[in-house]
Amino acid sequence: MHIVTIVAVLILAYLLGSIPTSVWMGKWLFDIDLREHGSGNAGSTNAIRVLGWKTGLFVLVIDMFKGWLAVNLIHLTRFYIPETGNFITFQLMLGVAAILGHIFPVYVGFRGGKGVATLFGLVLAINPEPTLICTGIFVVMLIVSKYVSLSSMAAGFAFPIMVIFVFKETTMSLVIFSLIIAILLLFTHQKNIERLLRNQEKKVTFLMSKRGKERERMRMSA
Repeated sequence: MHIVTIVAVLILAYLLGSIPTSVWMGKWLFDIDLREHGSGNAGSTNAIRVLGWKTGLFVLVIDMFKGWLAVNLIHLTRFYIPETGNFITFQLMLGVAAILGHIFPVYVGFRGGKGVATLFGLVLAINPEPTLICTGIFVVMLIVSKYVSLSSMAAGFAFPIMVIFVFKETTMSLVIFSLIIAILLLFTHQKNIERLLRNQEKKVTFLMSKRGKERERMRMSA
């Protein structure tokens, strides 16, 4: 593939990932900068917490779609890349460009979210079977713990196990990327890990009973 085409499509994937859905929705609908409220993160979890579940769900879907669409930008170059390991590798490159855009969005001062939703869209497009299993792990962990951060990390750590040992993936770029996912989630959730260790991490309340919500408010105010 011509180098100019590679660079152009990678830049397009980055610009797509840079679309700051939660920040723009907060400003358009509520006249606030989401990054100045709640956890200070520009992701869907904080959007649900601060902007409400309807807006937060919209943010989640769009952020996932950014990852899925970025991967499929490869079809702009389909006549140059055969569907081989190189094809998958370039798909991963496009997805990573979108994730970097989400974490460091050019449109709003390079202060974005953690990239989990966009990462989910990426792996769903490329490797749907282990992704759906890890989604189930996320949901179960969320129901049990009520912590989105802990659930995300659990699903992320399970992903390379699914890819390597369960589905026995042989494409080396996918194997390496699955391991990078676990490391990336650990890196982007450092503050969450610190809050979890201090018992200061916020739980999602929409899964709680009224009594549970009251206990959570007392815990966070203690």
